[in-house]
Amino acid sequence: MSDYRVEKDALGEVKVPTWALWGAQTQRAVENFPISGIRFPQTFIRAIGLVKYCAAKVNKELGLLDEKKAEAIMEASKEVIEGKLDEHFPLDIFQTGSGTSTNMNANEVIANRACEILGAQRGDKTVVHPNDHVNLGQSSNDVIPACIHISSALALKEKLLPALEKLHKALLEKAKEFDDIVKTGRTHLMDAMPVRLGQEFSGYASQIELAIERINSVLPRLYELALGGTAVGTGINTHPEFGKRIAEALSQETGIPFKETRNHFSAQATMDTAVELSGALKTLAVALYKIANDLRWMNSGPQAGLAEIRLPALQPGSSIMPGKINPVIPEAVIMVSMQVIGNDSVVTLAGASGNFELNVALPVIARNLLESIMILANASEVLVDKCINGIVANKEHMQRLAEQNAILATALTPYIGYDKAAQIVKKAMAENKTIREVVLELGLMKEDELDKVLDIRKMTEGGFVAGVSGGG
Repeated sequence: MSDYRVEKDALGEVKVPTWALWGAQTQRAVENFPISGIRFPQTFIRAIGLVKYCAAKVNKELGLLDEKKAEAIMEASKEVIEGKLDEHFPLDIFQTGSGTSTNMNANEVIANRACEILGAQRGDKTVVHPNDHVNLGQSSNDVIPACIHISSALALKEKLLPALEKLHKALLEKAKEFDDIVKTGRTHLMDAMPVRLGQEFSGYASQIELAIERINSVLPRLYELALGGTAVGTGINTHPEFGKRIAEALSQETGIPFKETRNHFSAQATMDTAVELSGALKTLAVALYKIANDLRWMNSGPQAGLAEIRLPALQPGSSIMPGKINPVIPEAVIMVSMQVIGNDSVVTLAGASGNFELNVALPVIARNLLESIMILANASEVLVDKCINGIVANKEHMQRLAEQNAILATALTPYIGYDKAAQIVKKAMAENKTIREVVLELGLMKEDELDKVLDIRKMTEGGFVAGVSGGG
């Protein structure tokens, strides 16, 4: 048997591998774009399968597609949705900017599989045609933008938002666990007034809570779909109800409240919502970077660093230094953050690449958005399971250093003034004495009053101690 078959498109005949379900236009794209080997993520292929499934369903209901063809297309589309035909989506991300090649890839795969379901040969367009039947009422120009929204919404719902809720909960639990541990605060990496370790972790939890809020705020616009606009947003060659009906069908299939866009021209000419979502993901990446970096610093040591906390020991940290353990999870999270920040830069530039009625950088937007969502979700899961849940605080060490901190003189300023407090800090550091020792030596405050003012736990609660007088 031959290892290829011949399929045809508007440009003529094309040899397609016998095993492949794709057709002539996909094969041309395979040959035209051997660039990166990076394919669309499976979530995007699932989204395009959902669009083709719902399009066939709607077109059947509208009387535009006969039941036999529609059912075969729906059955084939379901196989795409379930990931059974992933090997038949070979196209590189770096292709035509509209993603037409990938839309036709889906049309051809589904058409050929539908032909098989109906007992016909692959490529028999008289039975099921990729354009006339599978792509009925659609254009690549509304399908690909819609799939960016659908796939992102699915990935957020199923992966990232649950992972962030888990991370938020873990940080809140650590904030509660560490609430009684007082440590030296730091600004500019230099000693500052005391804080509680639990307060620091509450700050991390708040960062994640706000990240969730930012992502959720984008969702109403992400749920708007370009389907129904076809070539340039006017809805040429589709039923007037198609956009509304397919959005409703997609909602039924996914449980996500998709709806027809309020304006088809902006939905196809711009990717502003994708840029907005990418910005929210970048902000999350910045938050994770900060949290992971703080954990690295607090874990530094174990003898010559801060040594405030101990992260779980997961693997040997050196090929030459026995016993060395490194903060590998925070480092991985930081690299994920870097990648997401880079992805956002590309999405921003791609979002600016709309000319008149169409954005022409859609595939790279899809790829970068979905990668960012995936790696942020996975990194958040790993951060909880392999790092945060196992953190142990070196309570006595932190408390001892906090009590010896010369910056505690800040608490004296309401009673002795800023200038005198600064002199005390200078003298304490020069003579390697505590603030308490210097104040008592100079007779600036009574011992019982000083005990109240230098209570480091109370310093973390704000305000000042009433009923205390200064000596100067």
